[in-house]
Amino acid sequence: MKPKKRRIDPIVKMGLGILVGGFCLIAFGMYLSRPDRSIPPYSVGAQKGPLVALHIPSWTSDPEIESLLIRFGDVGRRTRDFAQMKIRPTTPQDPRGRYQSIQIIIFSDPVWTEPDTFQRYATSEIVDSETPADKDFRQQFEAHVRAGYRADEGGQAAWIGPWNRSQSKDRTLTMQWVFQEPWQQPGPASTSSQE
Repeated sequence: MKPKKRRIDPIVKMGLGILVGGFCLIAFGMYLSRPDRSIPPYSVGAQKGPLVALHIPSWTSDPEIESLLIRFGDVGRRTRDFAQMKIRPTTPQDPRGRYQSIQIIIFSDPVWTEPDTFQRYATSEIVDSETPADKDFRQQFEAHVRAGYRADEGGQAAWIGPWNRSQSKDRTLTMQWVFQEPWQQPGPASTSSQE
């Protein structure tokens, strides 16, 4: 007597196909939708006001992250219009521009860029009455940051390394700065006389 072969239900096959296909589509979409092939693929996970969380693949190296940060710096210097980098306006009502203040934090673990997790962090305040669980959550969130970029009225800066925002006022303890610069002020127009 031959043993009976187990057949996989066609609905289960279709479900597995959709699941695998969905993951492939997301990865391929991240790769193709990046503005430039010289920077690593990324996606905007969540955004609340000027705070933006980006997700990059876990295999992204620090030099590749640095190339992404340099691209953000170039956009900041040229136009300060981060829409070309797939980021919604962070200051849409500001008459001076749509991106007057922006703080980008980059993660390689997508758990931290999920809207619920990100919203919990973005709305949490550092207060004396916080619970140990809240403090631990905030520290874990910041410890998982791979890199960041910020731009405001004073200038722009980018770093690689965890974001030591809650644990210490001295953020240089864990950050490797890629650049820190004030905005260039336009100088007086030079006039040349022709004789």
